[in-house]
Amino acid sequence: MAGHSKWAGIKHKKAATDAKRGKLFSKLAKLITVASRDGGGDTSQNPHLKLVVDKAKAANMPNDNIDRAIKKGTGELGPVSFFELVYEGYGPSQIALVIDILTDNKNRTASELRKLFDKKGGTLGSPGSVSWNFETRGVIELSADSIGEEELVDLAIEAGAEDVKMEDEHLQVLCSPASFSAVQQAITAADLTPTYAEVTRLPKETVTLDDEKKAAKVLDFIAEVEDHDDVQRVSSNLDLPPELFDKLNS
Repeated sequence: MAGHSKWAGIKHKKAATDAKRGKLFSKLAKLITVASRDGGGDTSQNPHLKLVVDKAKAANMPNDNIDRAIKKGTGELGPVSFFELVYEGYGPSQIALVIDILTDNKNRTASELRKLFDKKGGTLGSPGSVSWNFETRGVIELSADSIGEEELVDLAIEAGAEDVKMEDEHLQVLCSPASFSAVQQAITAADLTPTYAEVTRLPKETVTLDDEKKAAKVLDFIAEVEDHDDVQRVSSNLDLPPELFDKLNS
């Protein structure tokens, strides 16, 4: 996907400079709780839980927080109710957005997101209005100087990946969500450190913005939606020219 690495870079820079670690840990705890509720608290028997726990550890989430979230999900700390929802719509400049939600209060979340979209010039759509343009894929990226492309192809395809390609000075591995853990483990077992590794939604078609003000407005809007307590992930079809990305990310 054009622009994927660039948007990931903007998010990582924001995370690195943002002091809201507590909010990040809270969102990760919700994911861990739901994964434990649905598939049990043993990471060796629950691939989804392992994926989320690995993500939490990569974010330096304390082990006590992880263990407590697992116990919530397995019912050891009493009943817990979370709803998984997907919202769709358009941000400024008609950029398509798919928003993954995890909430304990559907009405509150719907009301708050609707107000945010109205305030910032976005439009919430009906189910299917945007998601048709996205597919869920595992994406793992490595610096182009960390391994040769042919060597990575052999390693990744053997582990279950579907494709390897060069993308903006990164080598990008694409796989199905079901193969993501196996591919990621094979890459790390080869002493390689990914610069990005997520199961995410990739757009089939993108919209390129080369106007700095419009692009900045879209990025600010996405960042504000992402900052909502119940929002786990925001996927968009935004693409930025490399020079504009560098300027906005400087």
